[in-house]
Amino acid sequence: MPMPELFIQSPPQLGNQYNDDELLQGYLQRVLPPTMLRDVEPQLLAMGELAGGSLYAMQLADRLNEPRLTRWDAWGNRIDHVELTPLWQRCARLAVEYGLVALPYEQLHGANSRIHQFALVYLFHASSDVYTCPLAMSDGAARCLLESGNKVLIERAVNKLTSRDPDQAWTSGQWMTEATGGSDVGHSLTRAEPEGNRWRLFGKKWFTSAVNSQMALALARPEGNAQGGRGLALFYLETRDKAGRLNGIRIERLKEKLGTRKVPTAELWLEACHAQLVGEPKDGTRAIEPMLMITRVWNAVSAAAAMRRGVALARSYAQQRRAFGKRLNELPLHAETLATLEAEAQAAFLLTFEVVRLLGLKEANEIADGQRALLRLLTPIAKLTTAKQAVATLSEVIECFGGAGYVEDTGLPSLVRDTQVLPIWEGTTNVLALDALLRSDAQAGMRALYKRATGIASSVTDGSLQTVTATAMTILAQAQQWLIQTEDAQVLQIGARRWALSVGRAYELLLLVEQAQWDLLRRKESTAVGSAQRFAATF
Repeated sequence: MPMPELFIQSPPQLGNQYNDDELLQGYLQRVLPPTMLRDVEPQLLAMGELAGGSLYAMQLADRLNEPRLTRWDAWGNRIDHVELTPLWQRCARLAVEYGLVALPYEQLHGANSRIHQFALVYLFHASSDVYTCPLAMSDGAARCLLESGNKVLIERAVNKLTSRDPDQAWTSGQWMTEATGGSDVGHSLTRAEPEGNRWRLFGKKWFTSAVNSQMALALARPEGNAQGGRGLALFYLETRDKAGRLNGIRIERLKEKLGTRKVPTAELWLEACHAQLVGEPKDGTRAIEPMLMITRVWNAVSAAAAMRRGVALARSYAQQRRAFGKRLNELPLHAETLATLEAEAQAAFLLTFEVVRLLGLKEANEIADGQRALLRLLTPIAKLTTAKQAVATLSEVIECFGGAGYVEDTGLPSLVRDTQVLPIWEGTTNVLALDALLRSDAQAGMRALYKRATGIASSVTDGSLQTVTATAMTILAQAQQWLIQTEDAQVLQIGARRWALSVGRAYELLLLVEQAQWDLLRRKESTAVGSAQRFAATF
């Protein structure tokens, strides 16, 4: 008896990820000078082709590879060598060649240099197996050293961190987390002992990502300093000497993690590790803040990029998969689900790049006082908002594939696992909500945000967008009033999370409106109009 005909489902396909991203192209056309866009677009096209082509194919083929730690060589020498995956080795060279860290320091496009950088990162991230992790810390370390004013360390490290030569470029670690806590680093137990012009560090770092980096910035407490965050100092260290021997560092193990398994995250001991003070022998948590601002922006870009990748794959699958006599994208409910996911991804992108734009203005010394307060407020809000969106969106994306989304060798489950780190890394949602509400000048930031929001609202001429705009403005007005009127510190803390997410999502809605109105004026149609309406329906 003949075997029944076998059905084999075609997998989702990706094209050039720049060509296929209408929002990215439209946003760049709106905010960049035409001459600059013509200059950078070939790089975006090339990265888009890599991200949807050879890098994505290599990522799928590299699925089972993970970094490996070899503690001893054949003759009994302690080497603690970490072997990276083939894709990470490929991404390391590409990142340097494309200037994914170098671009904002070269300042070829002034205040728009950050937009150029992060547009490339946005295309790169989802096919890199989170190689963006060491890039984020390297960017943050370069900025931190520059703002420290430490000329010796700037001359030693910044050129390497921002190099365009793959054989000379460095990456940096960020060694803060200990078993006592990640967010509350004031309880850190690592101690620092002076030794002439240098210091020796002693202690255990519980979670150090990208442990193979050539340098790291670490927090430690000089002997005799007070407890708490103010008693910590920020130190610079190089992980190996010229002979390749570890600098008083012993790698205990690589972490077994839910996701980001390609990132070599280690638990290690510092055993008389040579280090140098970055600034003063105190206030280390304040000294490392420039690094945290940068890494939080990278976190938001990674969230937006992951959402974009998930939606692209789900749309491709829906064009091929048939159910109930039709393709999935022809079924009204599924089509609406995809459109709602697209709206979330677009909103996350626009909020993220609003922060990117402000960061570029700050670094080019073109930022006004109000914009400075807005940047300080929006950075933690964008990080926490987009991270929560990404986890929810990628979970829904997996559901769009049914059982195939739950099968490891499709490569789809890693989308959810790798995204789950985003609400945790660089501060949990609660920690960042309190940071935005209590540690920034929140009232000045909200005044600047409301001024910017009012400018967007006043430019809206489309009737359907005006209705959506009114929804967002009402929420922002309520958030501003709550901030002004609430005096009880406990009430402020209890409400911080809801307040921050309300501000983040309402502002996202306005940024969708801004993009949609620009689209309508330019070409009389816009998918962003539908996105704004769908996004408004979630309030």
